Amino acid sequence: MPVDKEAVIGELRKVIDPEIRLDIYSLGLIYNLDIAEETVNIKMTFTTPGCPYGPALLESIENSVKGIGAKQVNIEVVFEPPWSPPEELKWAIGAFSPWSA
Repeated sequence: MPVDKEAVIGELRKVIDPEIRLDIYSLGLIYNLDIAEETVNIKMTFTTPGCPYGPALLESIENSVKGIGAKQVNIEVVFEPPWSPPEELKWAIGAFSPWSA
């Protein structure tokens, strides 16, 4: 049975970045999500290339997505384009100061 894309997104919204304390989907760390039957392919990035929580995030993603029926989860981590928080979250995470020029 094919894995539902909305269900995968729901699981990605449960994976919290430990540094920023927001979910990886809302943070815009997921660049692409492709589903072929029971295989989920994810292209993503980290907030920084040297993210110390990277391995834990990958494990959490794989476990979460397999928990809803995926047989295979392929995660490609890329750093191009570099991550930048979505405009609607910049205020929430302090990445933008209204006093900056």
